[in-house]
Amino acid sequence: MKVKEIIKRYVLFVVSLFFSAMGVAITKHGELGVSPISSVANVVSTRYDAVSLGMCLIIWNCILILGQIIILRREFKPVQLLQIPLSFLFGYFTDFGMWCVSGIPVPNYGARIALVIGGIVVLAFGVALSVIANVIMNSGEAFVKAVADKTGGNLGNIKIGFDVGCVILSLALSLIFFNGKIVGTREGTIMTALLTGLIVKFFVKIMAEPLNGLMSGSRISH
Repeated sequence: MKVKEIIKRYVLFVVSLFFSAMGVAITKHGELGVSPISSVANVVSTRYDAVSLGMCLIIWNCILILGQIIILRREFKPVQLLQIPLSFLFGYFTDFGMWCVSGIPVPNYGARIALVIGGIVVLAFGVALSVIANVIMNSGEAFVKAVADKTGGNLGNIKIGFDVGCVILSLALSLIFFNGKIVGTREGTIMTALLTGLIVKFFVKIMAEPLNGLMSGSRISH
């Protein structure tokens, strides 16, 4: 792969982070829960007003990166440390997204559901771009892959287990922080878990060929 193409792919990955973060922010504004991987950070940011969702996501992603290092040890490749600055970028993008959507009125439950669905679509678009960029994984996916590589387990099953674990942890934190109440992890979390993957596949199917052609510099025949 040529240097020019690598640069284009990393630029696309940064763009993917922006859309993924905007998706999280839009979903969050609906106040019906966020994606499983963001649910822990969401509960913590809801409990502590002084800490933004973006900052909590940065901390959570860094914990997942540390987890990869502990699991893989010498097998952890130095290039994966790029996850750290990219995690900060994702956190900043999320807070910017929160600011952008803060003025959107949420008068009723229907509006909340609409925000969740809109957020899922934007999030899926961002994830699809990161898949097409194919340069580096985000910290959550990299953590799942590290566990799969070390244990020899099925990647899909481990991903499901990881998502479920994130939701359980977020529920436990909610019960502790809010005196037995469930806050920050609701039906929107379930919707995100069920729908995001399907929409990602749709976007990848229609965008992979033209974007790969654009990055490689090859023309697409019609």
